[in-house]
Amino acid sequence: KLKDIFFLSGMEDEIVTGFIENTPLSRIGAPSEIAAVAAFLASDDSSFMTGSEVFVDGGYAQV
Repeated sequence: KLKDIFFLSGMEDEIVTGFIENTPLSRIGAPSEIAAVAAFLASDDSSFMTGSEVFVDGGYAQV
């Protein structure tokens, strides 16, 4: 389970739960979701992007 990774990394249960509760999508992103954005940015499909910030945080930065 992805949530278990955060617990194994030493993050307190309250911190992980608070993050999930304060994220509009109410979950932690899967590594594959983050990797998909990284792959897009590394590909020719993003060739017209410049000076952009891409948030892959389930809407957390918008709160």
